[in-house]
Order: sequence, then C-alpha cells, then structure tokens
Amino acid sequence: MTIKLGVPSKGRLMEKTFDWFSARGVTLSRTGSDREYAGAVEGIEGVDLVLLSAGEIPRELAAGRIHLGVTGTDLIQEKLVQWDQKVEPLEPLGFGHANLIVAVPSCWVDVDTLDDLDGAAAAFRARHGFRMRIATKYHRLVRDYLRRGGVADYQLVDSQGATEGTVKNLTAEAIADITSSGETLRANHLKILQAPPILESQATLFRSRVAQKSDTERDVLRALIDRLGV
Repeated sequence: MTIKLGVPSKGRLMEKTFDWFSARGVTLSRTGSDREYAGAVEGIEGVDLVLLSAGEIPRELAAGRIHLGVTGTDLIQEKLVQWDQKVEPLEPLGFGHANLIVAVPSCWVDVDTLDDLDGAAAAFRARHGFRMRIATKYHRLVRDYLRRGGVADYQLVDSQGATEGTVKNLTAEAIADITSSGETLRANHLKILQAPPILESQATLFRSRVAQKSDTERDVLRALIDRLGV
C-alpha cells in the first residue's frame, strides 16, 4: 500500500505544482504521453502520483481515494458540503491566485455595490416579470454570498463555458466567476462590484481527513509532510 498524491494533470497548475515539490526535494514527473495519466515520484519512498483534473481532486480527497491533493480552494469549497470535515488545508502554494467575484455590465452606472444589485434585481423583476439571471459555475458559494449580502429576486443559471460571454449572448444579466487580472471582464464590458470577493482562491495542498491509512502509510505521510516542510 502507498500514499496517493493527486495533482492537476495538465497546464500551468501541473507545471507549477511539479516545481513546488521539486524545490522541496520531491521530484514529480509524468510518465508516458500527455494522454496518459501516469506519473512517478522520486525523493521519497511509498508515494504514488495520481494525475487528475483539478475539479476531480476534491471528490477524490473527500472519498478517501487519495491522501493528499493539490487543487484550488474555490473548487474545494464549491464541490464539498462541509468541506472542512472532509479535508484539511496544509499549505497554500503561492500560485493559481484568483478571486471569485460578481460582475455586472459596465453600462449599469448606478450599480456598484451589493445593495445596488439588490435594487436592480427588484426593478428588473418588476419590469420583465422574471428574476435577474446570474451565470456561474459556483452555485453554492454564490448563493451563500448573496444571501449574506441581502440580495434577493435573482436566479442562478449554470455556466460551464465562457461565463463572461453570457451577458453579451443575452443568456444572463450578470455573472459570478473566477478572475485573476480582470482583463477578460473588461473585454466583455463587465465591471466587478465594489464589494469583498466571494472567495480569494489559490492552489493549496490538502490532506484527506477520511482516507484510511496503515501504520506504514502513516509513517510515509508524516515523512512526506516533514520533507515538504508543511
């Protein structure tokens, strides 16, 4: 039996994760082609590398099928109910920074705060007869945030594609999405509300609270965590 470490399977997140581990004496590598999700770990015995999409890692941690995993805090908190009972954040990795925000059309000159958004939503429903649509992939986080902010008379519509384009395509009136620089929002004539972000996210190393471990695996996990200095 081995300790299973899940990391993103492609792109900058994978490369940055490999670099972070390498700087701490643990070398991760992909084996085979880019279409194969096999990997190797050097520098410590008894650890298997599992390459997964960043969106799969929260589920695998919560199911106990992997012991450690690197993914965004946004994905953990969106995908896992009572996430802090299932996983433990060990270390923010210092990359993959992004904020989950609410954005509205730039031409809405009188809508800058959550109170303004609540008023606009009420006016929209009175005028059109249906609730203002907010497109997002993050239903749980956005619903909780808007409830705390006192916003009513809206509906969330699912967006699994380019969320920023939904307003232009007339499938939503506003959006809630992850952004790092805001450039794509500005290109789509959207502005971020003047309010704290829904969530400040970054790539983080998480430990599963539910994964079963033998005494040997416990020792391996402790040795790995010591090597990483987390």
